[in-house]
Amino acid sequence: MSTDSAPAMHEPDQAPAIPAARVPSPGLLALSLAFARMSLAGFGGVLVFARRAIVEQHCWMTADEFNETFALCHFLPGPNIVNLSMVFGSRLRGIAGGVAAFTGLLLPPTLIMTVLAIIYARFGDVEMLRRSLAGISCAAVGLLIAVVFRMMTPLLKRMEIVVLILMLGVFLAIGVLRLPLQAVLLVAIPLSIGITYVMRRKVAA
Repeated sequence: MSTDSAPAMHEPDQAPAIPAARVPSPGLLALSLAFARMSLAGFGGVLVFARRAIVEQHCWMTADEFNETFALCHFLPGPNIVNLSMVFGSRLRGIAGGVAAFTGLLLPPTLIMTVLAIIYARFGDVEMLRRSLAGISCAAVGLLIAVVFRMMTPLLKRMEIVVLILMLGVFLAIGVLRLPLQAVLLVAIPLSIGITYVMRRKVAA
């Protein structure tokens, strides 16, 4: 007596990987409020909080994109974080976005600093106030060092020796040898652009 063999069991096909959802660009009001919160939280410098909000909290940029944008802003005249607000806002929402980010960044601290300047003009000679400001400066340096290490992380992960050598060379030229900033930038910027172009050509080939 023959028995029908059981039908072969097939494992279900794996579902195709679903790409990560793209974070939508913020509206003008949301952009302005986000930069206002950065500026109000930015004790010791807004860069720390700007990177945290843009890269980690809202995911509007990757770490590499933030580094590239900040590098551009760093080599432009004017305060770096102000340049960043204009470039970032314009990248997301055009000129109106740049104005919204710029306004959100500067308006709240401008109002606060105006009031504090009036108070400092009257009580600036108080010894307790001077000691408080000295302590705040130490915290500001710590925050700056922290964000520098965070921005270095993507470069260290890739372990591109030429990039690390260039970064170390700029640090030694400006921080140790005290060479003029303009002269170092005139050499470092074309060199870094050329190195990046060659490396990306090799990757694409």
